[in-house]
Amino acid sequence: MLFIQPSYGTPEARRYGRTTLDRAVPFRDDLLDPDDLARLIALHPDGRARFWGATEKHDKRMATVGTGDVVLLTGGKHVRATAEVGHSFRNPAFARRLWNPDPGKCVWSNVYSLRRYRTLALPYEAIWALPGFTAGDNFMGLRFLDEARSAAVLDLLRSAH
Repeated sequence: MLFIQPSYGTPEARRYGRTTLDRAVPFRDDLLDPDDLARLIALHPDGRARFWGATEKHDKRMATVGTGDVVLLTGGKHVRATAEVGHSFRNPAFARRLWNPDPGKCVWSNVYSLRRYRTLALPYEAIWALPGFTAGDNFMGLRFLDEARSAAVLDLLRSAH
């Protein structure tokens, strides 16, 4: 599965990104469920990972995200990075500790670690040119792609690599 997630478009997202996308962070944390910690250690044996997340309104869809799924991290009309999902789990307290949101701001309940993180500067126009996409679509909000559109994007990423 492939999904698109805005992550560089707003000042708040860029602040979160500087915290957990620009660098791997330690995750051995008393707020983690033992099963989640064990899975994170198995996927990130050095005890550090990049993380991103989604709000509770996406709980149902995020429950389908698994190891090896691909995420496109977007902002400023570009795909800014791509990564493979490591471990996806729900833990609002851990998310709050990771991103320290301003009081009253929506906190993420869904968290996922990232592997094979790669920065890009792929303009949206390259995605819009693929079958099934619409020119001018700014990919607002979390979006899960169907199999055909996922395959087209993955082919584009392989050719841009």
